[in-house]
Amino acid sequence: MSFVLPALPFSLDALAPYMSHETLKYHWGKHHAGYVAKLNELAQGTELAKKTLEEIILTEKGKAFNLGTQIWNHTFFWNCLSPKGAGLPIEPISDAIEKKFGSFDSFKKQFEEAATTHFGSGWVWLVKGEKQQLEIVSTHDAGNPLTQNKIPLLTCDVWEHAYYIDHRNDKMSYMKAYWNLVNWDFVSHNYRSPKVFSSL
Repeated sequence: MSFVLPALPFSLDALAPYMSHETLKYHWGKHHAGYVAKLNELAQGTELAKKTLEEIILTEKGKAFNLGTQIWNHTFFWNCLSPKGAGLPIEPISDAIEKKFGSFDSFKKQFEEAATTHFGSGWVWLVKGEKQQLEIVSTHDAGNPLTQNKIPLLTCDVWEHAYYIDHRNDKMSYMKAYWNLVNWDFVSHNYRSPKVFSSL
């Protein structure tokens, strides 16, 4: 089995002005595609080629883990975005956010703080933990909450290549743009579903 680069769920121009064609061209077309190419090269003729990305995340270490997880993380990230995003969360995730964080504005503030203060490369996530409890967690480099038995609901890529073309080193500007793109239908589906998002 070879690993493939999933198509974006929107066109390269669809997220402008909040995320530019140039950013998507490089982020998806170069970085994401590069992880896929390197994993296929690493896996060729080995047992690794028989594994799903989810299996790689949970069983591999080192280069295989980093490449496989970065492919999964990016595919998940693209699905967290939509040209019809923005607005407020929908039920049932809206109720869960209000119960855990007090209000949507409080959640946004905490999520933004986690993203803007994250040191180095990584990801910020809204996850579902034990007893359906919501948490905001940060992972470094290619980290993924699945390794902590937490279910990803929403993520924001805080690697520099995710925002530097459009926002230079201004992470807060990136976050303000990000909220205009969040696909709350996808987030709510992840919260309701008993299954983890599949990269396939």
